[in-house]
Amino acid sequence: MKISKKAVTKVPLSTNGELILYFIGCGSAFAKTLKQNNLLVAKGQENVLIDCGGTCSQSLFEAGVSLRDIDTYLITHSHADHVGGLEEVHMMGRYVLNKKPKMIINETYEKILWEQSLRGGTEQSEKNPLKFEDLWDVIRPKRLDGMPRETEEVNMGTLNIKMPRTLHFPDSVTSWKDCAWSCGIILDDKIFFTSDTRFDRDLIEDYDDLFDFEMIFHDCQLFTGGVHASLDELCTLPRQLREKIVLMHYGDEWKQYLKKAEDAGFHSWAQEGHTYTF
Repeated sequence: MKISKKAVTKVPLSTNGELILYFIGCGSAFAKTLKQNNLLVAKGQENVLIDCGGTCSQSLFEAGVSLRDIDTYLITHSHADHVGGLEEVHMMGRYVLNKKPKMIINETYEKILWEQSLRGGTEQSEKNPLKFEDLWDVIRPKRLDGMPRETEEVNMGTLNIKMPRTLHFPDSVTSWKDCAWSCGIILDDKIFFTSDTRFDRDLIEDYDDLFDFEMIFHDCQLFTGGVHASLDELCTLPRQLREKIVLMHYGDEWKQYLKKAEDAGFHSWAQEGHTYTF
């Protein structure tokens, strides 16, 4: 893995075959000095935006990227810092670009995303009520057999994407089977981007046993409790796993925890505006 030495001035939207991750932001939902934890992935002629929070389009604009430059969207769950920018995307597609944006989404989550997040601000925009399929060009992932838990897969050009279910919210449930729909992202069987998740040892250990990840980008809350994995909880993972974990989705006070993370052997903290090339 190669990390850019400084924030890039040219955001990668295509590559010569390398897999490049660009962190639009790395902050938690409540961070004020950090942008939202949304990720742009590029490989070959394909790019995929993983999550599109309420400030995502502004953050991309400041980096010289327009929403019209994004090929495909993939949403991991329905919190505002991950879905808040989608109305702008599909409204611009329908009324400015005259082209539906593409989204990788299964039938289960499509219904949730539409009924609980997008329908209210969109359905009555025209004389005839709009539906999800009027606004989005849907790409359906396929369910995989033999995985440790529910996992779906799609190929975008040479980029392979797997989507295992995660344990995120509410905090009252103890299994991914009982929680609201959410997923992590596995890229080319070597990079695991957990998105938001509570501490879920089985998720990390089971999939690392299968794929022996080169790098794991993991949700990291700086206190224990609620619906995110905490730094203290992540410290209980085996050292060989900690050494390939890049911490992300953290709060403004993250610099106070630099020594703790270093002593625990974590690889690093995600850096917004930087690229990670594999």
